[in-house]
Amino acid sequence: MKFKVLFYLWWLGLIKPGSSAGVSVAPGSSAVLNCSFTLYPPVDDLLLNITWSYGGSVIASKNHTEPGFFLNTTASYIASFPLTVYNTTPEQQGVYECRVSYNETDYSTDVTLTILVPPLVSIISNEVVLRRKSIIECRAKGFSPPQITFTWIQDGEKIQAPHKVQVNRTEDGLYDAVSWLTFIPELSDQNTTFGCEVHHTALMKPITEEFKPHVIVLPKVTLSAVSSSSHSSPLTLSCDISGFYPDSVSILWIQNGRVLPEHPLSMQNKDRMYRTHRYYTLSVEERSRGGEVKCVAQQPHVSEPVYGTIDLSILDSRVQNQGLNKSAKASVAMMIISLTLIFLLCFGFSWKRRDEKLKTLNVSAIVLPPRVVVGKKGRVTICVEGRLADRVQTTWFLNDVPITDTSYTEKKYGPFHSAAYTPRNSRVSVGSEKSLLLPSTAQGYYKLHTQLPLRSSSGSNKQLFSSLSFIPNLSIHKGAVFKCQISYKGKDKIVAERESDKFTILAPPEVSEIQFSEPNEDGGVVTLTAQASHFHPDIVTFRWFCKGGELSPVSISPALAAPRPDAEGFFSAMSQCRLPKAELERGETRVWVTVHHKALKQPITRETRGFIKKPTLSEIISSPLSSNEDEPLTLACDISDFYPPEISVKWLHLKGNKSEEGEESGEEIMKGAEVWGPLQTLPRTFRAKAFLKEVDKTTRGGEIICRVKHCSLLKPVEKVWRNPHLVAPSIPPSLFVHWSNNGVGIFSVLLSGGNPRAELLWAAGGMTVSKLLSKERENIDSEGKLQLKSVCALMRSTGQQERLDSHRGGHTRKLRPTVVDRNADYAMMNEFLNGMKSVNDDRQTEYTEENDKDEEMDPAYINTVILRKEKRERLRVTVEIIHPALNLPAYLTWIEPAEEATS
Repeated sequence: MKFKVLFYLWWLGLIKPGSSAGVSVAPGSSAVLNCSFTLYPPVDDLLLNITWSYGGSVIASKNHTEPGFFLNTTASYIASFPLTVYNTTPEQQGVYECRVSYNETDYSTDVTLTILVPPLVSIISNEVVLRRKSIIECRAKGFSPPQITFTWIQDGEKIQAPHKVQVNRTEDGLYDAVSWLTFIPELSDQNTTFGCEVHHTALMKPITEEFKPHVIVLPKVTLSAVSSSSHSSPLTLSCDISGFYPDSVSILWIQNGRVLPEHPLSMQNKDRMYRTHRYYTLSVEERSRGGEVKCVAQQPHVSEPVYGTIDLSILDSRVQNQGLNKSAKASVAMMIISLTLIFLLCFGFSWKRRDEKLKTLNVSAIVLPPRVVVGKKGRVTICVEGRLADRVQTTWFLNDVPITDTSYTEKKYGPFHSAAYTPRNSRVSVGSEKSLLLPSTAQGYYKLHTQLPLRSSSGSNKQLFSSLSFIPNLSIHKGAVFKCQISYKGKDKIVAERESDKFTILAPPEVSEIQFSEPNEDGGVVTLTAQASHFHPDIVTFRWFCKGGELSPVSISPALAAPRPDAEGFFSAMSQCRLPKAELERGETRVWVTVHHKALKQPITRETRGFIKKPTLSEIISSPLSSNEDEPLTLACDISDFYPPEISVKWLHLKGNKSEEGEESGEEIMKGAEVWGPLQTLPRTFRAKAFLKEVDKTTRGGEIICRVKHCSLLKPVEKVWRNPHLVAPSIPPSLFVHWSNNGVGIFSVLLSGGNPRAELLWAAGGMTVSKLLSKERENIDSEGKLQLKSVCALMRSTGQQERLDSHRGGHTRKLRPTVVDRNADYAMMNEFLNGMKSVNDDRQTEYTEENDKDEEMDPAYINTVILRKEKRERLRVTVEIIHPALNLPAYLTWIEPAEEATS
């Protein structure tokens, strides 16, 4: 028993765990998650089991691997089982568990995959109120991982004022963060530069978004009343608003919570502050209500406006206690009458001006496009006509949601962005001609157009056209209406508003080809089926026809025949009809179906001639493939996928140019033609092979044609064979090699002459080689020969750099390889392609500048070759040259000298 316990403890010690690690990559790239341990030989693979799990589900094992992953089990002799994650996305980041089981002993390790996406930083609003607690908001959007730091800066120095940060996860797997800076601004802060500095692991350097606060100065409001002789007479109130900035202020008169409109102007003082004086005369009825009257000065971006108050009950009590004689009362009465007349005159004049201003604008209804089709751009338009049309601004809405112009984008690429990556919040908000930032906007693509005012035919009037282009989307615009608000620039009041009619979203159907069922056992009747999908609205009509007239569709269940909506709101439907099998097999009965829908200008037609299938011809091949012209050839052509099996094949020899008459002009029917088959491969599907044997050299001067006739073809189909003149290229004895200062090796080869073009395959490695990418270019030399230049660039790597980790601040980071000047390497590869020299039998051929062409090299053409340093592998580069004139492929190989490999 003691011996068994000791043996079990020894067996548990065979597996030694490796340390857990983290991998950080950019989105769209591939990540390799390492899993390794120590296992003492001998190892039985039957007792070894490896699984990778993510989110509680197994994604890779020895028996099955999910799409998008690759589990390498070929390195079991070193107990390393890395998992490769292709085209990483933010949803794939997290903790991956590698579990290894050997002879009923389990071991697991975790690897954290992090997707590095830099944030996009913006300041939401820089409006603050003088000497009041104000908040500035700094947002960072679309970043990963969630660890982020905000630092607020004032004139280059960090602010010690309190601030806080909130991080939220978005639906696409990324993160958004907001930091608020709270401070009490002074007037001097108007010219002070503030900044929001964001630190993130995906950024090579911090992002700083600078701004200057826009300080709002609150006014001083004083409310007083003009003396009144009687409580039953109108009362005039005076409101003095002074010392505010900027000029955008609106005054509200409020009595017991009821707003009374007033629209006077303001004036600027010498200190650049503004001042205005407002009057309001309460009627006898309004004065009799009593209570408190407020004069409220409202400014944009100010949550708590300033106001002055007056209590009518206290004021009227003072009026009643005054002792006035008859003459004083008469004077007061005359003054009140005068003020009343002035008020009525002013009110009538202002009402007349307002009425005239409204009458000067003639706003049309919103014009919708005649057809609103999904995915095709449409436009809605409104026309404003009047003498003041050039002072008008428009704001568009979709179902009361403001619309933002999304046609402008900014491309800001971080260090890990690809050329196709576009920031999600890179839109420019111009949904209204006002400068206000709308809090929420309608989804979709929109582009605003405003045509400059034009003189109308009526004379002094002007016409302003405002349009909105949009791409209809069924989920967004179904049942929606557009709304346009008209106002004057600089004014908040809406002059006119128009709302469009509800419009129908159209989506044309996608119609399948006519499908056939197998004949039933009773009478040999075949069911023909046509399907229409992805259409809107749900009204669709199928009409079946044949050569003799219109067919009656088959009555099927409403669950299948009625249009059925999918998750996106599109509909699909099907229709069927029946015909005897004999009618369809003859191939003489033409059957077609037409699909009618509101979104179609013309109905869609699908046609069939029954079970008939058109044959497919392959290219003509010859055997044997030799340059010996005395040896006879055998030509062959595959004919596949046709029905019925009756088929006709002719081999023709074309001596000159072929004319429209076909066989009557220069064509000769060749002997030795044979047809193997037809062979049935599938139900109602046949294939055959056409041969032409004993083709001698006398018939190789022109073209040889394989012509096939079939009942499914309106005219014969054919393939043409031309006799290739095979000439082997001139191959140099060795490769040309050049190493740059950055350690990039450029290997090149020049092939001269040859027909047709040779195929080249580059490979490199140590004990084993891997395929490489190369760049080829063809030129014609002074002797008229074809020259093929091929260049391959590579870098050596031991594979250790990718496994080194640098631990900083508690996080594991991947060390980057040595920086390579790729621009210089691209230029060097172009130089080799443009003017490469090759040694062939001690003869050098130089190329003129006429053959030099600028060609931009793709960075992917610089290959990376991994060599195992522990095995002291020597770099081996080889190129395989394949040509039909060569009996065997030719190989050129370069091997790294032993002294360079050991160093």
